[in-house]
Amino acid sequence: MSRTFSVVILSQPEGGYFVQCPLLPGCYSQGETVEECLVNIREAIELTVEDLTAA
Repeated sequence: MSRTFSVVILSQPEGGYFVQCPLLPGCYSQGETVEECLVNIREAIELTVEDLTAA
């Protein structure tokens, strides 16, 4: 089953990016590039959903 989640990417003043998934509180990550952020947030979303469905 495939799910789609919206994310918000914010450029950081010191460099890099912060990314969060507003639908999943506490689900966030970071990266040096937008592409890296997207890879990292996908993993964070997968882990968060896994934890939520196991509860």
